[in-house]
Amino acid sequence: MPKGSGSSCSAAVKESRSVVRKMLARTQHEGVGAIVRRSIGGFELRHFDPFLALDEFSVTAPAGFPDHPHRGFETVTYMLQGAVRHEDFEGHRGTIEAGDLQWMTAGRGIVHSEMPAEEGTQKGLQLWINLSSKHKMIEPRYQEMPSSDIPEAEEDGVKVRVIAGESLGAKSSVYTRTPTMYLDFTLQPDSYLQQPIPSHWNAFVYVLEGKGVFGSARSPPVGAHHLLLLSPGGDGLVAWNKSPKLLRFVLVGGQPLGESVAQLGPFVMNTDEEIDQTVEDFANFMNGFEKARHWRSEAAEGFGF
Repeated sequence: MPKGSGSSCSAAVKESRSVVRKMLARTQHEGVGAIVRRSIGGFELRHFDPFLALDEFSVTAPAGFPDHPHRGFETVTYMLQGAVRHEDFEGHRGTIEAGDLQWMTAGRGIVHSEMPAEEGTQKGLQLWINLSSKHKMIEPRYQEMPSSDIPEAEEDGVKVRVIAGESLGAKSSVYTRTPTMYLDFTLQPDSYLQQPIPSHWNAFVYVLEGKGVFGSARSPPVGAHHLLLLSPGGDGLVAWNKSPKLLRFVLVGGQPLGESVAQLGPFVMNTDEEIDQTVEDFANFMNGFEKARHWRSEAAEGFGF
């Protein structure tokens, strides 16, 4: 049992992972006028297998992410505030509102747009998860879940929303082609958490609100917009909220692919030759990008992009 005051919840963790690296996600411009805090996928941390990018985004119309392509990975969009309207060249469209989830498998190719759906500032997280070489050219697919359908559980001052994986007896129905856990925790003051993590997976914490202590009760508290890479091994994570305010963070883990990564912006393959082929496919509307030839999103038309 970890040392520290307060009530605990979830299965006991015999050996907690420790924090081996802490990074502040600094703001940068992305898309058209949008602001993101990029922790994974930036110059400080290029990749964290199987994760390619993590953005905490903030966008106010007319800024946004107009028509752009993807190939070879998955994007996971989790809205925190406001709403984003999504549409793609297959005719798939919808609105992702606060608390909603969209898990998009780009596979062999998608061209889509993500634009503000209402006035004010829209905020959320977008995680990029790599696909193995055998899955990079599969057909695109979506898994979408409104906030009301995301499993939740609460115990001893700890609340979790289970985006992928399992926690506190709640389990997500999301299928993760690259095995992944994605948990949104809120800890009341003077509470702590024990959350199992498969020992061979890579895992990280991203703090959204408040200050938390992670891995060891003697560790210094860490505040919002920090990414914490967790050590390998260990059977889970222990986290404490020793502050008088709420602590909210996401815990994300995934099974490493152990494959080479070749990336050019929104295209992620295994070799430079595959990237060259992807660029050719996109430029010539081939091999998954055929419908991009005559498609333009309604959002792009409306905002004049």
